[in-house]
Amino acid sequence: MSWWRTLLNLPPQGEHWSDQRRTKKPGKGRPQNTAPEWWDHPGGPVSPTPRQAQGVAAQYSAPQGKTPPPPGGVMAPPRRPAARTPDGAQQDPGHRPPERLKQRSPHGPQGAHAAPGPAREVMGPGQTPWSTEPESSFSTWARRFFRGLVVVVLLLAAISGIRSWVSPNRTPETVVSGQSSFPSDEARAVATRYAVSYLTWDENAPDARPAQIGLDLAAGLDSRSGWNGRGKQTADVAYPGEVKPDSNGLTGTVDVRVRVHSFTRQGSRGWAAGPVSWERISVPVVRTSARVVVSGPPTFVPDVRAPLPDNMPGAGAPDDDLTAATQKDAEAFFSAYAESDNKVSAVTAPGSTIRSLNGAVKFGALKDWQVYTGNDDERRATAAVTWDGVGDTTLDQTYTLTLRRTVATDGAQRWQVAAVG
Repeated sequence: MSWWRTLLNLPPQGEHWSDQRRTKKPGKGRPQNTAPEWWDHPGGPVSPTPRQAQGVAAQYSAPQGKTPPPPGGVMAPPRRPAARTPDGAQQDPGHRPPERLKQRSPHGPQGAHAAPGPAREVMGPGQTPWSTEPESSFSTWARRFFRGLVVVVLLLAAISGIRSWVSPNRTPETVVSGQSSFPSDEARAVATRYAVSYLTWDENAPDARPAQIGLDLAAGLDSRSGWNGRGKQTADVAYPGEVKPDSNGLTGTVDVRVRVHSFTRQGSRGWAAGPVSWERISVPVVRTSARVVVSGPPTFVPDVRAPLPDNMPGAGAPDDDLTAATQKDAEAFFSAYAESDNKVSAVTAPGSTIRSLNGAVKFGALKDWQVYTGNDDERRATAAVTWDGVGDTTLDQTYTLTLRRTVATDGAQRWQVAAVG
């Protein structure tokens, strides 16, 4: 038998399902036969098992007159009724018909039996006392279909993996909002270039500005953008700031700060340079299927000074004793900090690396020095330093430093700068 027939539990080649014996399932009015002495059940005659039926067939197919089967052997099942023999007719002892199976009464004693019924027809030698019931084609097809379905499911489980069925990878869906999907980086680049083109004009070259503005302005809009074609102005530096996309996810505004050089006409001699100022504008942008473009002329936004917040973190309580003890060390550090890396490394805490200013400025004075309370190994400090520039120029700056306590081999303690900023 081939392996695939064995896997699908199919009969050997050349046989059919109807050729195989079927054991009917017990049902209502059909007691289950579990004992070999199937005639001892009080529920009435029941169908013999295949092995009992084979014994009956062997008994009646054997030549008559042989030694009868041993006691406790297999008895013949009930036979169909046949014509009674005439009374007084002699029968051959060797061909005596089998006795009719008696049924015990479930209500009477052991000797009480049911009334004898009509005699059964005697089976001839070699005749099978039962008939094979063919199996329906629908049952055969259904069994084969479900077995094939099981094999297909097992193959799919082996291919895709049982783990993916039991615990699939459930990736949560990412909710994409208008702000998260808006191309902020591209919007900043477009708005910055447009801001420089928008704040630059020259009446001697009136076509230069519309050509530059047209690089970022949406098609169909006026590239003059409100300029009357008079005067001269140049924008050279621009810094983009915050991008505020609208709730629709398509439009938004970009905050841009631009440095502007102004010019004034001086008769026939041309233009004289005027003051340099910083201007802040809000550029409207829109996202299209191709790129981000400017959707209209920008608007000026005022720059106002804002105070420090009330919840500004403080440096802590001052430590006046440690401030006075480290005053000279702080001056030595900033003097070395202005000159070279070798000098600054000699006055910093062990294990720390601080790069110097390499002579860009010279140390002028330590205007203010304050160390704050903290733990015994590390403190924070602030320093107001005056730097000397070119000529008589001076510039004051404030630094925040980290001090670390170091202990020398002789036991002497010293606070040194471990970090700047």
